[in-house]
Amino acid sequence: MAVRFFILSIIMKLSSLLGHAQELLQLIRTSDKPADSLIDSFFRSHKYLGSHDRRFIAETVYGTLRHLRRCDAVLQRVMKSEEMDLLPQDGLLMILVVYLLIIERRLALSSADLAPLVKSSRMKSRLDELLVRIAEVSEIDAREPAEKIGIQYSFPSWMVERFLSEYGEEETERICGGLNQQAPLTLRVNTLKTSVQECQLVLEREGVATVRTKLSPVGLEVGKRINVFRLQSFQAGLFEVQDEGSQLLPLIVDPKPTAKLLDACAGAGGKTLQFSALMKNRGEIVAADVNRVRLDQLRKRARRAGVSNVRVSEIQNLADLDKQYRAYFDIVFIDAPCSGLGTIRRNPGMKWMVTEETISELSGKQLQIVSASSSLVKHGGILVYATCTLLREENEGVVEKFLRQHAEFDLVDPGEYSADRQAQQFASSGYIRLMPHRHGTDGFFCAVLKRSSS
Repeated sequence: MAVRFFILSIIMKLSSLLGHAQELLQLIRTSDKPADSLIDSFFRSHKYLGSHDRRFIAETVYGTLRHLRRCDAVLQRVMKSEEMDLLPQDGLLMILVVYLLIIERRLALSSADLAPLVKSSRMKSRLDELLVRIAEVSEIDAREPAEKIGIQYSFPSWMVERFLSEYGEEETERICGGLNQQAPLTLRVNTLKTSVQECQLVLEREGVATVRTKLSPVGLEVGKRINVFRLQSFQAGLFEVQDEGSQLLPLIVDPKPTAKLLDACAGAGGKTLQFSALMKNRGEIVAADVNRVRLDQLRKRARRAGVSNVRVSEIQNLADLDKQYRAYFDIVFIDAPCSGLGTIRRNPGMKWMVTEETISELSGKQLQIVSASSSLVKHGGILVYATCTLLREENEGVVEKFLRQHAEFDLVDPGEYSADRQAQQFASSGYIRLMPHRHGTDGFFCAVLKRSSS
């Protein structure tokens, strides 16, 4: 009797976890908010879930989002061969099942785990057969490269077609494979308060093991995924959570301590704070944005980091700054709003949120932002345009249009401009490119433009 109860409790446990994963996946698929923020909110409202339960649910949902198209293709093939229609309530559950069986190879999954969650009585009676059929599916036939890569790596065909036209077939496969990897947890050490070595020792005393990042001299990679925001070292302002690629951009810009710098789309200020550290809390930084909530976050982060050379400016648009700051700044840095395709490792649901129409709208907005910022650069100063996307339309396309309209600016080779020894390593055809599959960072693009001296 006791053994039977134990087995039943295990079945109910897995069934409950799958039910939570199904609920969370449905929430993400019907919302336009980023998956990571929705998952955080979900767990805050389900505090009874233990750490192991949260890990299973989060990893299963993230994994399913990464492999959604492939899982759906497998499920459609199986359901078609079984001549069975899916009820909407059962569709997401079975997508999760396909992920666990095909991608995770969780062969211990049984019909008993699923029966309490399945709504269709016919499907419930055929679960054993369906699980066997799903496990037998190996590959989905596809002739066209866009469809083949799209299904294999679970990307929408339009996005794969863009990658193919810009990077070629071999590189496109590598890009999609790299974007499907889980991003590491990376910290940027706040050198205004500590050194990398000292921060690493403090974290070690708090039970957190880290290793130095390969590319950023101020980065630490955390081996185990934990909530670092609860650590005393974080509360003391010793570090910020920041992707290694994001850390490299301010290093390439290399502002001097005496510089006047505008962070034109500062957001919550990750790069703003790093600029301050590079400038040793000297010079002048204006952090501007249209989002009041993000600027409030920046103010809190600046206080925690001990930053004192940043002035926060809430604006309606960049034209608001023209009267006070025309031809004023040595450096205008634009971390432009973009599709964010370079960050898919962290937000796999983004694959299915971004559309071709989104790209077109964003590229127009990006050109407006760069053009409006250009008058704020002093003669002889630089304008830095950066995105975290991989598509030419949002990157080189915007820069080339801007240069045709603004003869007073020239493209500068970032490898020659920057004192950072690694800048040349990432430079290609006059631009900086960071790629997940090559550098282990999020995808970034950066262009350095110099205004003529007169």
